[in-house]
Amino acid sequence: MERRTPWAATGRSLALVLLAVPSLLLTVAAVVGLVLAPLGVGLALLRAVLPAVHGLARAARGLATSALGHPVPLVALRAQDPSPLLDPAVWGLGADGRLREVDVAALSRSAGEPFRQGWRWLVDADAWRLLGWVGFAATGGLLLSALVVLLVPVAVAAVVLALVLPAAAGTPWPWALALVALAVLAAWTWWRGGDALGRARAAADAALLSPGRQALLEQRVRDLAASRSRSVDDAAAELRRIERDLHDGAQARLVSLGLTLGLVAELMADDPDQARALLAEARGTTAAVLRDLRELVQGIHPPVLADRGLSGAVEALALDLAVPVTLTDRLPGRPPPAVESAAYFAVAESLANVVKHADASRAWVRLDAAGPVLRVEVGDDGVGGADPARGSGLQGVRARVAAFDGTMGVDSPPGGPTVIHLEVPCAWSSPKTSPSSATV
Repeated sequence: MERRTPWAATGRSLALVLLAVPSLLLTVAAVVGLVLAPLGVGLALLRAVLPAVHGLARAARGLATSALGHPVPLVALRAQDPSPLLDPAVWGLGADGRLREVDVAALSRSAGEPFRQGWRWLVDADAWRLLGWVGFAATGGLLLSALVVLLVPVAVAAVVLALVLPAAAGTPWPWALALVALAVLAAWTWWRGGDALGRARAAADAALLSPGRQALLEQRVRDLAASRSRSVDDAAAELRRIERDLHDGAQARLVSLGLTLGLVAELMADDPDQARALLAEARGTTAAVLRDLRELVQGIHPPVLADRGLSGAVEALALDLAVPVTLTDRLPGRPPPAVESAAYFAVAESLANVVKHADASRAWVRLDAAGPVLRVEVGDDGVGGADPARGSGLQGVRARVAAFDGTMGVDSPPGGPTVIHLEVPCAWSSPKTSPSSATV
C-alpha cells in the first residue's frame, strides 16, 4: 500500500485532472449520443464512446486503489461482438481470395450491428454507471482534484506576491500580511487536508465504478460455478492419483507378496532355509506396503492434522524444511476438517515455493481468525516477484481455498518480501485457552 502523504495525493490528483480532459470530451460525445439515440445515429456513437470510457475508468480505478489502500472493483462492460463488416465474406471475398457475389442481405444485417450493440449498452445498468462516472470525472471530480493541485501554487504565489508587491508598487503592509495569511492557510489546508480530499475523490470514483448489486450477484454465481467445477475436477484427479498409486505401489507389492508366500509353502518341507529367507523377504515387502499406504494416507489427510490440528500439523511440516519457519497460532478453535485440510495443503504448497524459489533465510506462518473467517499468512524474506499468473503452485493454492469460498492475495514486490494472505469462511469448534508462537 502506498504511503499516504500530501505529495502522493497531489500526484494522483494531477493525474486525475489530466484525465478530466478526455473525460469532458467523452461526456459531450455521450450526451450527443443519448440525444440522437432515437434516430439511431446516437446508438452507433455510444458503441464507440463506452469502450473509451471504460479505458479511462481502468486508469481512475488504479489511482483510487492507490489512494484507498485496497482494491477497487471495476464495473464490467458487456463484451462487444466483432463487427461483421470486418468479415471479408460479407463483401464477397472468398477464402481463396477470389471475388464472389456480394450478399446484400448479410451486408445489410452487418451494417446494423453497431446500432444493436449501442442499444444493448443503452439498456445495461453497468453502462449507465460508466456514463455517470465520466460525467462526474469531468465536473465535480475535476473540482475536487483541481483543489488539491492548486493549493500548492496558490500558497507559493501568495508568498511571492507578499514579498514582491510592497517593494515594487508600494503596496500597504496590511495587504502583504493578508497575502502571507492566505499562503499559510493554503499550505496548512494542503498539508492537513490534501490527502483527505484525494481520498474523498477516490471514494467517489470507487462508488461509481463498482459493479451494481445485480452484477455482483451474477459474478458471484459465476465464481461459485467455476469453483464447483474446479472442485469436481480436483476430486476426480485425486481419485485417479490414488488409484494409480495403489495400482503401481501397494497392489504390485501385494501381488509379489502372494507369490513369495506361495513359494514358501512349496519349500517349507524340502528347503526350510530357503523358505525362511523368503519369509524375511516377505516381511520386508509387508513393511514397504505399509510405508506406501502411510504415504498415500498422508497425501489425503495427514494423521498429524487429525491428531494435533492445523497448528500442530504446520509445525510438524516446518521441521522438515531447510528454511527456519516462525509459527504464530492465534486460532480460537479448530475449523471444520475439510477447511483445515485445505488450509494445511495450501500452507504446505506455499512453504514448498519458499524453499524452491524464494532464496529466503527465514519464513513465517500466522494463523488467525476474524469472526467466522480463518486467516492464514505465509511470508518469507526472499527475492520476491511471485506471480500467481505464472506459477501453477500459487494457482493450486488459490483453487484449494476457492473451493470453500475463500480468497488468496499475494504481495510480492521485486526484492521481497513475499506475503501470501488466505481467508476462508468457516465455523469454529473446540475453543482454545491461549494463543501460541514458536520457531521451528
